[in-house]
Amino acid sequence: MMEILEGFPGNVVAVRASGKLTREDYEKVLIPAVETALIGRDKIRVYYELDTDSVSMEPAAAWEDLKLGMSHYMQWEGIAVVTDHQWIRHAIDVLCFLIHGQVRTYPKSRVSEARDWIISELTRKTIRLT
Repeated sequence: MMEILEGFPGNVVAVRASGKLTREDYEKVLIPAVETALIGRDKIRVYYELDTDSVSMEPAAAWEDLKLGMSHYMQWEGIAVVTDHQWIRHAIDVLCFLIHGQVRTYPKSRVSEARDWIISELTRKTIRLT
């Protein structure tokens, strides 16, 4: 399941993910939010907050995620991922060179720092904060 988080500026798409992510989560929640945020903007930022429970992804959802990322490759200004899943944080650290914008990962204990960073001036390419 994916839900939009409120309280972020218009250039930030903020979502919380939990349980099993499906193609419908992308088609009905994330993709429309990204398209709306891009109206009148060259770049946007994304804030992902992953629940501490198990988060998994259907293959069709992974395909939608890849398509979304590639179709807007030059429009990602910054991405903050908040999770206590070490494997997700490590995967992002390894693959962040594939993302055009700045990327930071944060543990759940630093959620307010992640929120502050995604709405602030972005200054560094990739940092993993533990």
